[in-house]
Amino acid sequence: MEPQVADRPEKSRYEILAEAKAVADTRGDGTETAGFAEYHLSEGEIAFVHTEIDPRFGGRGLGGLLARGALDDARARGLRVLPYCPFVRGWIGKHPEYADLVPEARRARFGL
Repeated sequence: MEPQVADRPEKSRYEILAEAKAVADTRGDGTETAGFAEYHLSEGEIAFVHTEIDPRFGGRGLGGLLARGALDDARARGLRVLPYCPFVRGWIGKHPEYADLVPEARRARFGL
């Protein structure tokens, strides 16, 4: 199964779901939450504040998949992105095709 990114608005975060590790199938569908990107949503803006990948899933590129999925969803929803989270900010820096999501007047504040 390919990892999937899902918005969990009730938790104010995007989660990346990956194939469950043996007994850890907490969702009952063969997947478990491998990581998340927390956000605050307000007035057409989404502020990413913290991203975390479970160490058991490290080194598989899930952080990048999570960032891409969350940012693609923000774009589809017409949201402006405020990357306070160092991981999301760094990911955007490495993928300049996403810099347009950050309001131009605020890019310098984020080093973009």
